Amino acid sequence: MKIKDLHGKSIEVTDLDKAIWQAENFKEYAHEDQSFLSYDKKQKAYWTDIYNKLLQLKKYPNEHIIGNDSL
Repeated sequence: MKIKDLHGKSIEVTDLDKAIWQAENFKEYAHEDQSFLSYDKKQKAYWTDIYNKLLQLKKYPNEHIIGNDSL
């Protein structure tokens, strides 16, 4: 199974449940130091996108590549 990230890079998913768990955790991560706010916003957007695509993959397991252009 594959998904495409926000940058168009293809990512192979070998353990969907573990990938969903990981993306769910990463999308909520933020530094305590506010100087990282801009970086944290970008990372949150990235991991939220990955998380949503993984959920779509779980819902539609016969899709080969899920990306911005195939949703």
